[in-house]
Amino acid sequence: MSSISPSIAFTAPHHEATKAGQAILEQGGTAIEAMVAAAATIAVVYPHMNGLGGDGFWLISEPGKAPIGIDASGKAAQLATLDFFQGEDAIPARGGKATVTMAGAVAGWQKALDISALWQAPKSLSELLKNAIDHAENGIEITESLQAASQKVHDDLSAVPGFAQFLDQGETLTHGNRLTLSTLAQTLKHLAEVGLDDFYNGTVAEKLAADLEAAGSPIRLSDFHDYRAEEVTPLSVETGVGKLYNLPAPTQGIASLIILALYDRIHQLGNGGETDMAHLLIEATKQAFIARNEYVTDPARLSVELQDLLSDESLSAMADNIAIDQAQTWPHPAKHGDTIWMGCCDSEGRMVSYIQSLYWEFGSGIVSPSTGIVWNNRGSSFSLEKGHLQELEPNLKPFHTLNPAFAELNDGRRISYGTMGGEGQPQTQAALFSRYVYHKQPLAQSIAAGRWLLGRTWGDVSHNLKVESDFAADAADTLIARGHDLVAVPACNELMGHAGAVVLFPEGNTDAATDPRSDGLAVSSASH
Repeated sequence: MSSISPSIAFTAPHHEATKAGQAILEQGGTAIEAMVAAAATIAVVYPHMNGLGGDGFWLISEPGKAPIGIDASGKAAQLATLDFFQGEDAIPARGGKATVTMAGAVAGWQKALDISALWQAPKSLSELLKNAIDHAENGIEITESLQAASQKVHDDLSAVPGFAQFLDQGETLTHGNRLTLSTLAQTLKHLAEVGLDDFYNGTVAEKLAADLEAAGSPIRLSDFHDYRAEEVTPLSVETGVGKLYNLPAPTQGIASLIILALYDRIHQLGNGGETDMAHLLIEATKQAFIARNEYVTDPARLSVELQDLLSDESLSAMADNIAIDQAQTWPHPAKHGDTIWMGCCDSEGRMVSYIQSLYWEFGSGIVSPSTGIVWNNRGSSFSLEKGHLQELEPNLKPFHTLNPAFAELNDGRRISYGTMGGEGQPQTQAALFSRYVYHKQPLAQSIAAGRWLLGRTWGDVSHNLKVESDFAADAADTLIARGHDLVAVPACNELMGHAGAVVLFPEGNTDAATDPRSDGLAVSSASH
């Protein structure tokens, strides 16, 4: 691999996305430009996990400045009312009626690029999207992850109009074969030529609006015109090791921060071993999820300031509910989800933590025939029950499992980290951060080591505590004795998500790691 500038680093759950981002960084591009190039590429090479028809959330950090966030998640269409779904018990998870919310990812790319342009002269969109266009035109290699997703959704989606582009003559995709996405390539070429705003106010918007309406969606062209990605102030919490950041509502970023803020207070209850660490993090997760489920909704609907849940008083009350020798009874309602997370650092020490998603594998399953874009099904997180915390209402946003994380440690290290995996996202963030920061394990080991998952993740419906077998071999007996409802699952399991992290040290060198559970690649100065 080519030599890398001292502080350049990139990690993604697909190696081609990492290479796309790395190439932009090596050409002097910013962390934001590298992330847009990778985001476009991974939308092509990991099409079951994310895409232009989905959502995005950004955490952007410049040295010496407070991180800023971008909420590029979609809001419900004007016509997405309870009346539109009359006769339904719930919003369908698949098909035209599942396409309830606008896609915000592309607007988020542009919002981030506007910030990047304040840093230095921008690269052209043609440069940033070239890698993605080449992959879409020339074909992508079908990964085991894509094959597994294809097999899982075949019964649900094979008859959905437009989904044929993700089938092999009607059959499921096969690992190692190639898949060409020529219609998507043409759309990416068009956006590269005329600008990303065309997705909302141009030809692409018109095509998507027509295709979605034909599929039975409540989304109309006016919803495209009305959409804006928003700059937001991240939530933050001071801990004994440093300051942690995550996204506000409608994401579950608050849950991720609560877990680590609680662990910061209670980790000394344990003996320093992995089993006690896992037990305490699981118990902290329960406290965080109870608070999350009670409060997190569209920002306009919040009954509390989420930042107040991170106050000393609030955290102390939660910590009082945690015991080292006894598990709290569970379950509480779980949240579904599926996505990709990527992180990077450029030669000026600017860092990005970014997440992009369609929600379930292949989202709604609706593929716009004129653009090749798969539309998300995030709107199925809304409730059709009047008075519910997540009640469907036009122009509001559903609850999001998505939450990219960032930390500034007291010793000068800055860390961009995250994962995919719905309910597992806060838990995996906590596991890798605790192993790396509190228990001083190497970054790669902190991500690769056996993990656990309380509740439900992408593609799963059970609510118990799932533990990878390599970790269960040492921890299961103790955890069961403390009252955990535990089941072992195979080691290095994609069920546990695709985690990654990038660390910038005060000396200017970097470290990056990706998850062996993914098809990822991490590049950094530490690896050369």
